[in-house]
Amino acid sequence: MIALNINIDHIATLRQARGGIEPDPVIAAGICELAGAKGIVCHLREDRRHAQDRDIRLLREVIKTKMDMEMAAVEEIIKIALDIKPELVTIVPEKRMELTTEGGLNVADDIQKFKNLSERFHENGIEVSYFIEPTIKQIDAVCEAGGNMVELHTGTYSDLLDRSERHDELIRLADAAKYAHSLGLQIAAGHGLNYVNTSEICRIPEIQELSIGHSIIAKAVFSGLESAVKEMIELIKTAELFYK
Repeated sequence: MIALNINIDHIATLRQARGGIEPDPVIAAGICELAGAKGIVCHLREDRRHAQDRDIRLLREVIKTKMDMEMAAVEEIIKIALDIKPELVTIVPEKRMELTTEGGLNVADDIQKFKNLSERFHENGIEVSYFIEPTIKQIDAVCEAGGNMVELHTGTYSDLLDRSERHDELIRLADAAKYAHSLGLQIAAGHGLNYVNTSEICRIPEIQELSIGHSIIAKAVFSGLESAVKEMIELIKTAELFYK
């Protein structure tokens, strides 16, 4: 079954709106795990707009499944990751003014830089994923840079309203996943996935993990976090059975 990893950044975003102590993303992580999530994703940004250093360190102590620390390839954050040692780091592009991550990382632009980064993490027993656009060029670059996993950017697919265009993008994602799998890479997908568009992504057999945050946290406002997580897990199970 495709593993569901929950991105809890938006819990921290809500907390930071008041600068207080609630809601606590660490408690949210525990609820997600108890509801069946296979991993917890948290993005420590340079500007600390949502998750804080304390969150990351507490999460490392309490997460029982898998911790995926999203991060930009900047030295300050790299050192924190090397110190706390999550099971996985996902390297993403980061812009100060963006509302959310706007696209995939250009690994091909500086393969040696990312190769050195992968080696640093591997020396500390940490696997490395690169968040990229679903292209052969970027997948080849991740492979050359020594990445363990690619997370395919599904934001373009998620934003498309035209059925034909969305189908074409789904094919592009499927082809990329198949190619990455042929190179021995693990494959995840994420960004913009929700309770409407995730089912079709589940028809891609090479995808092993989904990283979903905003839509689950948004639904949790009305139905509760445990219920929202369980509903997404059931949706994934149903989709996989349907497409087999």
